[in-house]
Amino acid sequence: MSKVRWGQISTANIGVKKVLPAMQRGKYSEVVAIASRELTRARQAAHALGIPKAYGSYQELLADPDIDAVYNPLPNHLHVPWSIRALEAGKHVLCEKPLALTAAEAQSLLDVAKRYPKLKVMEAFMYRHHPQWVRAKKLVGEGKIGTLRTIHSFFSYYNDDPANVRNMAEIGGGGLMDIGCYNISLARFIFDKEPQRVVGIVEYDPQFKTDRLASGMMDFGDGTATWTCSTQLAPYQRVNIFGTRGRIEIEIPFNAPPNKPCKMWYETKGKLEEIVLPTTDQYTVQGDLMSLAILKDLPVPTPLEDGVNNMRVIEALVASGRAGTWVTL
Repeated sequence: MSKVRWGQISTANIGVKKVLPAMQRGKYSEVVAIASRELTRARQAAHALGIPKAYGSYQELLADPDIDAVYNPLPNHLHVPWSIRALEAGKHVLCEKPLALTAAEAQSLLDVAKRYPKLKVMEAFMYRHHPQWVRAKKLVGEGKIGTLRTIHSFFSYYNDDPANVRNMAEIGGGGLMDIGCYNISLARFIFDKEPQRVVGIVEYDPQFKTDRLASGMMDFGDGTATWTCSTQLAPYQRVNIFGTRGRIEIEIPFNAPPNKPCKMWYETKGKLEEIVLPTTDQYTVQGDLMSLAILKDLPVPTPLEDGVNNMRVIEALVASGRAGTWVTL
Protein backbone atom coordinates (compact mmCIF):
# COMPACT_ATOMS: atom_id res chain seq x y z
CA MET A 1 0.00 0.00 0.00
CA SER A 2 1.54 3.31 -1.10
CA LYS A 3 -1.14 5.61 0.34
CA VAL A 4 -3.33 5.55 3.43
CA ARG A 5 -7.04 5.67 2.60
CA TRP A 6 -8.70 8.31 4.78
CA GLY A 7 -12.30 9.02 5.70
CA GLN A 8 -13.70 12.03 7.54
CA ILE A 9 -16.56 11.84 10.02
CA SER A 10 -18.69 15.01 9.73
CA THR A 11 -18.63 17.81 7.19
CA ALA A 12 -17.00 20.30 9.59
CA ASN A 13 -15.62 23.38 7.85
CA ILE A 14 -12.05 22.82 8.99
CA GLY A 15 -12.14 19.44 7.29
CA VAL A 16 -13.83 20.25 4.00
CA LYS A 17 -12.14 23.64 3.56
CA LYS A 18 -8.64 23.05 4.91
CA VAL A 19 -7.66 19.55 6.00
CA LEU A 20 -9.14 17.31 3.30
CA PRO A 21 -8.06 19.43 0.29
CA ALA A 22 -4.57 19.52 1.80
CA MET A 23 -4.48 15.77 2.37
CA GLN A 24 -5.65 15.18 -1.19
CA ARG A 25 -2.38 16.76 -2.29
CA GLY A 26 -0.37 14.51 0.00
CA LYS A 27 2.21 11.97 -1.11
CA TYR A 28 1.04 9.30 1.32
CA SER A 29 -2.63 10.18 1.93
CA GLU A 30 -5.75 9.58 -0.13
CA VAL A 31 -9.24 10.79 0.87
CA VAL A 32 -11.80 8.17 -0.10
CA ALA A 33 -14.89 8.89 2.03
CA ILE A 34 -16.81 11.46 4.04
CA ALA A 35 -19.76 10.99 6.38
CA SER A 36 -22.48 13.23 7.78
CA ARG A 37 -25.60 12.66 9.85
CA GLU A 38 -27.41 13.84 6.70
CA LEU A 39 -26.59 11.92 3.53
CA THR A 40 -27.33 14.95 1.35
CA ARG A 41 -24.67 17.00 3.11
CA ALA A 42 -22.15 14.20 2.80
CA ARG A 43 -22.88 13.86 -0.92
CA GLN A 44 -22.54 17.61 -1.46
CA ALA A 45 -19.16 17.66 0.28
CA ALA A 46 -18.00 14.56 -1.57
CA HIS A 47 -19.03 16.05 -4.92
CA ALA A 48 -17.32 19.37 -4.19
CA LEU A 49 -14.05 17.67 -3.24
CA GLY A 50 -14.13 14.74 -5.65
CA ILE A 51 -14.35 12.16 -2.85
CA PRO A 52 -15.60 8.76 -4.10
CA LYS A 53 -17.81 7.73 -1.16
CA ALA A 54 -20.42 9.54 0.94
CA TYR A 55 -22.19 8.11 3.99
CA GLY A 56 -25.29 9.22 5.89
CA SER A 57 -23.91 8.14 9.26
CA TYR A 58 -20.53 8.03 10.94
CA GLN A 59 -20.93 4.36 11.80
CA GLU A 60 -21.35 3.44 8.13
CA LEU A 61 -18.00 5.04 7.35
CA LEU A 62 -16.33 3.21 10.24
CA ALA A 63 -17.73 -0.07 8.93
CA ASP A 64 -16.16 0.41 5.47
CA PRO A 65 -13.25 -2.08 5.18
CA ASP A 66 -11.63 0.05 2.46
CA ILE A 67 -10.93 2.88 4.89
CA ASP A 68 -7.65 2.69 6.82
CA ALA A 69 -7.79 5.85 8.90
CA VAL A 70 -10.30 8.41 10.16
CA TYR A 71 -9.97 12.15 10.61
CA ASN A 72 -12.22 13.36 13.44
CA PRO A 73 -13.08 17.11 13.36
CA LEU A 74 -16.34 16.77 15.32
CA PRO A 75 -17.25 19.25 18.08
CA ASN A 76 -15.01 18.91 21.12
CA HIS A 77 -17.36 16.78 23.21
CA LEU A 78 -17.40 14.13 20.47
CA HIS A 79 -13.65 13.83 19.99
CA VAL A 80 -13.05 11.00 22.44
CA PRO A 81 -16.27 8.98 21.95
CA TRP A 82 -15.93 8.78 18.17
CA SER A 83 -12.16 8.33 18.24
CA ILE A 84 -12.70 5.31 20.48
CA ARG A 85 -15.37 3.96 18.12
CA ALA A 86 -12.96 4.39 15.23
CA LEU A 87 -10.28 2.41 17.07
CA GLU A 88 -12.79 -0.29 17.89
CA ALA A 89 -13.59 -0.45 14.17
CA GLY A 90 -9.91 -1.03 13.41
CA LYS A 91 -9.13 2.46 12.09
CA HIS A 92 -6.18 4.73 12.77
CA VAL A 93 -7.28 8.14 14.10
CA LEU A 94 -6.23 11.74 13.58
CA CYS A 95 -8.31 13.71 16.11
CA GLU A 96 -8.73 17.47 16.05
CA LYS A 97 -7.55 19.49 18.98
CA PRO A 98 -8.35 19.79 21.81
CA LEU A 99 -8.10 16.07 22.34
CA ALA A 100 -10.85 15.94 24.98
CA LEU A 101 -12.98 17.95 27.39
CA THR A 102 -10.91 16.89 30.41
CA ALA A 103 -7.59 15.26 31.18
CA ALA A 104 -9.44 12.21 32.51
CA GLU A 105 -11.34 11.86 29.24
CA ALA A 106 -8.10 12.22 27.26
CA GLN A 107 -6.57 9.52 29.46
CA SER A 108 -9.50 7.23 28.67
CA LEU A 109 -8.69 7.54 24.96
CA LEU A 110 -5.03 6.78 25.68
CA ASP A 111 -6.06 3.72 27.70
CA VAL A 112 -8.19 2.41 24.84
CA ALA A 113 -5.45 3.17 22.31
CA LYS A 114 -3.03 1.01 24.29
CA ARG A 115 -5.33 -1.94 23.65
CA TYR A 116 -4.77 -1.45 19.91
CA PRO A 117 -0.97 -1.17 19.62
CA LYS A 118 -1.04 -1.55 15.83
CA LEU A 119 -3.32 1.47 15.41
CA LYS A 120 -1.97 5.01 15.38
CA VAL A 121 -3.73 7.88 17.17
CA MET A 122 -2.62 11.51 17.10
CA GLU A 123 -3.96 14.90 18.13
CA ALA A 124 -4.01 17.28 15.16
CA PHE A 125 -1.73 20.10 16.29
CA MET A 126 -0.76 20.86 12.71
CA TYR A 127 1.36 23.93 13.54
CA ARG A 128 4.20 21.77 14.91
CA HIS A 129 4.91 20.31 11.50
CA HIS A 130 5.33 23.60 9.64
CA PRO A 131 8.94 24.41 8.64
CA GLN A 132 8.90 27.59 10.76
CA TRP A 133 8.34 25.57 13.93
CA VAL A 134 10.84 22.92 12.87
CA ARG A 135 13.36 25.76 12.43
CA ALA A 136 12.47 27.42 15.74
CA LYS A 137 12.77 24.13 17.62
CA LYS A 138 16.16 23.48 15.99
CA LEU A 139 17.52 26.95 16.78
CA VAL A 140 16.55 26.61 20.43
CA GLY A 141 17.80 23.03 20.67
CA GLU A 142 21.19 23.96 19.23
CA GLY A 143 21.59 26.81 21.70
CA LYS A 144 21.42 29.50 19.02
CA ILE A 145 19.55 31.85 21.36
CA GLY A 146 21.60 30.85 24.39
CA THR A 147 19.63 29.44 27.29
CA LEU A 148 15.88 29.47 26.72
CA ARG A 149 14.32 31.70 29.38
CA THR A 150 10.83 32.81 28.36
CA ILE A 151 8.18 32.59 25.65
CA HIS A 152 5.34 35.00 24.98
CA SER A 153 2.43 34.17 22.66
CA PHE A 154 -0.83 35.77 21.63
CA PHE A 155 -3.80 34.33 19.70
CA SER A 156 -7.15 36.02 19.20
CA TYR A 157 -10.17 36.44 16.93
CA TYR A 158 -13.64 37.96 17.26
CA ASN A 159 -16.67 35.66 17.25
CA ASP A 160 -19.89 36.49 19.11
CA ASP A 161 -22.20 34.22 17.12
CA PRO A 162 -24.37 32.25 19.61
CA ALA A 163 -24.91 29.51 17.00
CA ASN A 164 -21.18 28.85 16.64
CA VAL A 165 -19.92 25.74 18.47
CA ARG A 166 -17.02 27.78 19.87
CA ASN A 167 -19.54 29.73 21.93
CA MET A 168 -21.37 26.70 23.36
CA ALA A 169 -20.01 25.91 26.82
CA GLU A 170 -21.85 22.60 27.18
CA ILE A 171 -19.98 21.03 24.25
CA GLY A 172 -16.51 22.34 25.06
CA GLY A 173 -16.56 25.84 23.59
CA GLY A 174 -14.44 28.75 24.73
CA GLY A 175 -11.10 30.32 23.96
CA LEU A 176 -8.89 28.04 26.02
CA MET A 177 -10.17 24.91 24.31
CA ASP A 178 -10.17 26.42 20.82
CA ILE A 179 -6.98 28.50 20.66
CA GLY A 180 -5.44 28.73 24.14
CA CYS A 181 -4.53 25.09 23.68
CA TYR A 182 -2.00 26.30 21.07
CA ASN A 183 -0.39 28.76 23.48
CA ILE A 184 0.01 25.97 26.01
CA SER A 185 1.14 23.37 23.50
CA LEU A 186 3.84 25.52 21.90
CA ALA A 187 5.40 26.41 25.27
CA ARG A 188 5.60 22.74 26.25
CA PHE A 189 6.92 21.94 22.76
CA ILE A 190 9.74 24.49 22.83
CA PHE A 191 10.72 23.92 26.47
CA ASP A 192 10.41 20.17 25.80
CA LYS A 193 8.99 19.48 29.25
CA GLU A 194 5.96 20.07 31.45
CA PRO A 195 5.36 23.19 33.56
CA GLN A 196 5.73 22.80 37.31
CA ARG A 197 2.93 25.23 38.14
CA VAL A 198 0.57 27.63 36.36
CA VAL A 199 -1.53 30.69 37.10
CA GLY A 200 -4.40 31.99 35.02
CA ILE A 201 -6.86 34.87 34.78
CA VAL A 202 -10.03 33.88 32.95
CA GLU A 203 -12.98 36.09 31.96
CA TYR A 204 -16.27 34.47 30.96
CA ASP A 205 -18.93 35.72 28.56
CA PRO A 206 -22.08 36.41 30.62
CA GLN A 207 -24.35 35.00 27.92
CA PHE A 208 -22.36 32.06 26.53
CA LYS A 209 -20.64 31.10 29.81
CA THR A 210 -17.52 30.36 27.78
CA ASP A 211 -14.11 31.89 28.48
CA ARG A 212 -13.65 34.85 26.14
CA LEU A 213 -10.39 36.28 27.49
CA ALA A 214 -7.69 34.28 29.24
CA SER A 215 -4.12 35.04 30.20
CA GLY A 216 -1.72 32.65 31.82
CA MET A 217 1.80 32.11 33.10
CA MET A 218 3.53 28.74 33.09
CA ASP A 219 6.54 28.10 35.33
CA PHE A 220 8.96 25.58 33.83
CA GLY A 221 11.46 25.85 36.67
CA ASP A 222 14.22 27.32 34.54
CA GLY A 223 11.98 29.61 32.51
CA THR A 224 8.48 30.90 31.95
CA ALA A 225 5.80 31.17 29.29
CA THR A 226 3.22 33.95 29.29
CA TRP A 227 0.29 34.22 26.89
CA THR A 228 -3.15 35.60 26.13
CA CYS A 229 -5.96 34.16 24.06
CA SER A 230 -9.38 35.60 23.27
CA THR A 231 -12.48 34.89 21.20
CA GLN A 232 -13.62 38.51 21.39
CA LEU A 233 -10.63 40.64 20.43
CA ALA A 234 -9.22 41.94 17.18
CA PRO A 235 -7.68 39.03 15.25
CA TYR A 236 -3.97 38.65 15.91
CA GLN A 237 -1.32 36.01 16.50
CA ARG A 238 2.37 36.15 17.31
CA VAL A 239 5.03 34.18 19.19
CA ASN A 240 8.27 35.48 20.70
CA ILE A 241 10.90 33.13 22.10
CA PHE A 242 13.68 34.66 24.22
CA GLY A 243 17.03 33.28 25.31
CA THR A 244 20.07 34.71 27.06
CA ARG A 245 21.82 35.47 23.75
CA GLY A 246 19.07 35.79 21.18
CA ARG A 247 15.41 35.71 20.27
CA ILE A 248 13.02 34.24 17.70
CA GLU A 249 9.81 35.86 16.48
CA ILE A 250 7.23 33.98 14.41
CA GLU A 251 4.88 36.18 12.39
CA ILE A 252 1.98 33.78 11.69
CA PRO A 253 2.63 30.94 14.14
CA PHE A 254 -0.66 29.03 14.01
CA ASN A 255 -2.72 29.69 10.87
CA ALA A 256 0.24 29.64 8.53
CA PRO A 257 -1.08 30.41 5.02
CA PRO A 258 -0.80 27.49 2.59
CA ASN A 259 -0.31 29.70 -0.47
CA LYS A 260 2.56 32.01 0.43
CA PRO A 261 5.86 31.92 2.31
CA CYS A 262 5.96 32.57 6.05
CA LYS A 263 8.44 34.84 7.83
CA MET A 264 10.24 34.58 11.13
CA TRP A 265 13.05 36.61 12.66
CA TYR A 266 16.18 35.45 14.44
CA GLU A 267 18.21 38.02 16.36
CA THR A 268 21.54 37.44 18.09
CA LYS A 269 24.64 39.55 18.78
CA GLY A 270 22.81 42.65 17.59
CA LYS A 271 22.12 41.22 14.14
CA LEU A 272 18.54 40.62 12.96
CA GLU A 273 18.01 37.94 10.31
CA GLU A 274 14.72 37.57 8.47
CA ILE A 275 14.06 33.93 7.63
CA VAL A 276 11.62 33.24 4.81
CA LEU A 277 10.17 29.75 4.90
CA PRO A 278 9.00 27.98 1.73
CA THR A 279 5.30 27.95 0.91
CA THR A 280 3.92 25.00 2.86
CA ASP A 281 0.47 23.64 3.64
CA GLN A 282 0.90 22.41 7.20
CA TYR A 283 -2.20 20.22 6.86
CA THR A 284 -0.59 18.37 3.95
CA VAL A 285 2.55 17.81 6.01
CA GLN A 286 0.52 16.63 9.00
CA GLY A 287 -1.44 14.18 6.85
CA ASP A 288 1.68 12.79 5.23
CA LEU A 289 3.57 12.40 8.51
CA MET A 290 0.64 10.58 10.06
CA SER A 291 0.17 8.44 6.95
CA LEU A 292 3.87 7.58 6.83
CA ALA A 293 3.72 6.48 10.47
CA ILE A 294 0.85 4.16 9.52
CA LEU A 295 2.52 2.81 6.39
CA LYS A 296 5.88 2.13 8.04
CA ASP A 297 4.59 1.36 11.55
CA LEU A 298 6.51 4.28 13.04
CA PRO A 299 5.65 6.33 16.13
CA VAL A 300 3.39 9.28 15.33
CA PRO A 301 5.10 12.70 15.45
CA THR A 302 3.06 13.81 18.47
CA PRO A 303 2.33 10.95 20.91
CA LEU A 304 -1.10 10.75 22.51
CA GLU A 305 0.44 11.30 25.94
CA ASP A 306 1.22 14.85 24.82
CA GLY A 307 -2.50 15.51 24.35
CA VAL A 308 -3.27 14.20 27.83
CA ASN A 309 -0.61 16.47 29.33
CA ASN A 310 -1.90 19.49 27.40
CA MET A 311 -5.36 18.89 28.85
CA ARG A 312 -3.91 18.69 32.36
CA VAL A 313 -2.41 22.16 31.93
CA ILE A 314 -5.68 23.58 30.56
CA GLU A 315 -7.56 22.19 33.56
CA ALA A 316 -5.00 23.61 35.96
CA LEU A 317 -5.29 27.06 34.38
CA VAL A 318 -9.08 27.00 34.65
CA ALA A 319 -8.79 25.96 38.31
CA SER A 320 -6.27 28.73 38.91
CA GLY A 321 -8.55 31.30 37.34
CA ARG A 322 -11.37 30.30 39.64
CA ALA A 323 -9.24 30.16 42.78
CA GLY A 324 -7.03 33.14 42.04
CA THR A 325 -3.88 31.23 42.98
CA TRP A 326 -1.03 29.27 41.46
CA VAL A 327 -1.83 25.62 40.78
CA THR A 328 0.90 22.99 40.96
CA LEU A 329 0.91 20.19 38.41
